[in-house]
Amino acid sequence: MLGKILLRYLSRYRWLLLAVLVFQLASVAATLYLPRLNADIIDKGVARGDTAYIWSTGLFMLAVSLGQIIASVTATYFAARAAMGAGRDIRADVFGKVSGFSEREVSQFGAGSLITRNTNDVQQVQMLAMMGATMLVTAPLLAIGGIIFAVQTNVGLSWLIAVSVPLLLILAAVVIGRMVPLFRSYQGKLDNVNRIMREQLTGVRVVRAFVRERIEEERFRGANTDIMVVGRKVGSLFVLLFPLFMLILNVTVVSVIWFGGIEVNNGTVQVGTLFAFMQYIGQIMGGVIMASFMAMMIPRAAVSAERIGEVLDSESTLVRPENGVTEFPAPGAVALDDVEFTYPGADSPVLTGISFAAQPGETVAIVGSTGSGKTTLVSLIPRLFDVSGGAVHVGGTDVREADVESLWDSIGLVPQRPFLFTGTVASNLRYGREEATDEELWHALDIAQGRDFVEEMPDGLESRIAQGGTNVSGGQRQRLAIARAIVHQPQILVFDDSFSALDLTTDARLRQALWRELPHVTKIVVAQRISTITDADRIVVLDGGTMVGVGTHEELLETSDTYREIVESQLGVDA
Repeated sequence: MLGKILLRYLSRYRWLLLAVLVFQLASVAATLYLPRLNADIIDKGVARGDTAYIWSTGLFMLAVSLGQIIASVTATYFAARAAMGAGRDIRADVFGKVSGFSEREVSQFGAGSLITRNTNDVQQVQMLAMMGATMLVTAPLLAIGGIIFAVQTNVGLSWLIAVSVPLLLILAAVVIGRMVPLFRSYQGKLDNVNRIMREQLTGVRVVRAFVRERIEEERFRGANTDIMVVGRKVGSLFVLLFPLFMLILNVTVVSVIWFGGIEVNNGTVQVGTLFAFMQYIGQIMGGVIMASFMAMMIPRAAVSAERIGEVLDSESTLVRPENGVTEFPAPGAVALDDVEFTYPGADSPVLTGISFAAQPGETVAIVGSTGSGKTTLVSLIPRLFDVSGGAVHVGGTDVREADVESLWDSIGLVPQRPFLFTGTVASNLRYGREEATDEELWHALDIAQGRDFVEEMPDGLESRIAQGGTNVSGGQRQRLAIARAIVHQPQILVFDDSFSALDLTTDARLRQALWRELPHVTKIVVAQRISTITDADRIVVLDGGTMVGVGTHEELLETSDTYREIVESQLGVDA
């Protein structure tokens, strides 16, 4: 999976990678040439007292060194551009994929895990791409070139290379083999830490209300300790590896000095040649260590790439038809035909045998006890879930055959828990329709009974909204969410218990404004309060996931025991 992802995204930057290759070749060539120049200065300049040769060769060596630095820096620059671009593309594709997920896939992966995959995991792959673009060229060329030049410099000492290099490779293989499962475990435990942190932040009010701070701290401490233990094991292997590398390198250098010194005393090797051989040994070791470092990065990046691939290769259960219907034959009409729905992994359906219809401009209310399936039912209309049986028709078209964007464009959904984005009042309202004018925003606020509190804000429509709308009250959040749906100008408005945070007076005014200003818009209303839905054209009564009654308020009082019980429990009178 790692190779597939790198090939897929780095191929878009092939010219940058070609530039990296060219400059890295130049850098390695200069690096391998420098020890030979150094040897010449010692043997032909210093040993013979030839100052002119020392100056001329020294200046040339300086020029080669500067060229090597420039080539290396340039290669790193181009590698960084390619890697950062690839990382940006991966994040964009993961985000786009997740945006197309149904709630089923989001629940399957978990929000915390999806965030980790699109941040930390992408960063691991991105870092490997940047380091690999330079090191994967430098390391083998430096090691192989160093061996060739070292052998040319002194064949007699080459046996030291044949001993030290295999030792380095064996050591790296053993340590890296132990790191692979640790990296996989580390990413999983990082997901767990992010999940707990996210739950703590989103559920902070519940935690405080039940005085669970200490328990939540213990839960986080446990997850944090787990990731620390795995991280410590990885760190221990890193700490062990490099001192052993340096030990082998230093022993090799000492051996070169020992055996090389004997040859210098015998007059078979010059001092400069021995010095160059030592430098080549250092370059060979450097190349092997560099390759080992890359080999350590690859397992972690491979785990991250696998996790990214799971998201990119995941097929959404929300199948988009290739030539979906974009023009609906009956705009605003909603019909459910013997609908059944079962949540993934559940043993029994939460909805069975649901059938009703709403004509354009009608108001259909849905009531029932807690857990009767009201929210699940209205989630099927905009196709947040696909039905397990039966069919949902919007605009006269089965939602599974409709173009998803066209379907969503025709529906304005106000969820049970309204969510506001970081920005301004205006930017949140224009989330429904970007080109909406200020007049249209104020008109929507008038209908949603939100003008008064927005006008009282310091900057009106440009007043800041905190993340999640935490700087406004629950009722204000609901009214802004309703106004946002109105700005969208849909053919169908779906209110999922969206009036619950409003007082009775505001609730009544808002409904009157909706009915008066938007008579052509179909309204599907889920409500707990009977007073909210008494004037609906039709009321659907749910109980235990089945439809136990449908009709007007007056009709249901006569025919539905369940509805009558709800009315009596709320109004406190014998209906």
